[in-house]
Amino acid sequence: MEKNILVTKSSMPELNEYVEEIKDIWETHWLTNMGSKHQRLQSELKDYLNVQNIELLTNGHMALELSMQAMKLKGEVITTPFTFASTTHAIVRNGLTPVFCDINPTDFTIDTTKIEALITDKTTAIVPVHVYGNVCNVDEIEKIAKKHNLKVIYDAAHTFGVKYNDRGIGSYGDASCFSFHATKVFNTIEGGAVCFNNQEFGQEIYRLKNFGIKDQETVDGIGANAKMNEFCAAMGLCNLKHVDREIEKRQKVVNRYRYNLSKIDGIQLNPVQDNVISNYAYFPIIIDEDNFGVNRDVIFENLKQYHITARKYFYPITNTFDCYNGTYNADNTPIALDISKRVLTLPLYADLEISEVDRICNIIRSFKK
Repeated sequence: MEKNILVTKSSMPELNEYVEEIKDIWETHWLTNMGSKHQRLQSELKDYLNVQNIELLTNGHMALELSMQAMKLKGEVITTPFTFASTTHAIVRNGLTPVFCDINPTDFTIDTTKIEALITDKTTAIVPVHVYGNVCNVDEIEKIAKKHNLKVIYDAAHTFGVKYNDRGIGSYGDASCFSFHATKVFNTIEGGAVCFNNQEFGQEIYRLKNFGIKDQETVDGIGANAKMNEFCAAMGLCNLKHVDREIEKRQKVVNRYRYNLSKIDGIQLNPVQDNVISNYAYFPIIIDEDNFGVNRDVIFENLKQYHITARKYFYPITNTFDCYNGTYNADNTPIALDISKRVLTLPLYADLEISEVDRICNIIRSFKK
């Protein structure tokens, strides 16, 4: 029987390494509430990501949601629907109105040429999304934000370890939010973080993630509980030691995909961006049915017959979700809508064998008419 190949596989340290890391928890019985492992991971990530400040949270969604709350945003927020549910939900759950900007068809990030036309007197922030490891046009976004006095919160869930112009991607914007979910390049099982420069914002994030507690006898805010526990931090400490090697292995997989698929008419590949050090987070392909001969869904279903799980990611786009019940018009973001119907992310993880990559590509080529 052919081996099952999933779209991703979580990176994990050797069992003995993790066991060694968590041993002292049985001595201290300190399981959560910003213990020593939390503090160590926070310090090591600050250095690794090359950012001024960082706060760890229970997941990437809470990093987004609490960042918006900490900035006390009101009114409208310009964002993109070509993203995971978390981005849009975080905006709506803060009582804000998402205003959807279309994406560019090359790297699938927010189209900065269309942002200013969407700005009104109610706009208070921009929430762009780095997609598949691709970096937004951060220079242009910064210019627009400064011109219109807007906050910028990046959804950086896909860009752990990525650098642009030799700067850690988490150093851009007023805040950059990372996910350390099990499926990401770097994981803490579940987890997330927000990177920032403003100390007052940092103090507010800390209080919001810890019930609004200022000190042992003062609770002057209404907060959530979004603290990373010690076991997740321990997994992060272990995985961080190996993440560079994991990224190198992912790069070899991506290079093999490119070698196999780059000259096939009807398949658009993820771009290689200038001045960007990639983390090789995802490998999306865009299928042009007219030139390839079959559509994305046919490839998706047929790959399953070979025990290969790809993913329609992102599909559907968030402004078409049932939970919003027709509130938004996806026709206002036609490129995002079109790409969502044609994109397929192929299996990608550090331990994916090159022979398996070749098999996946051979199967895809066999579908071409």
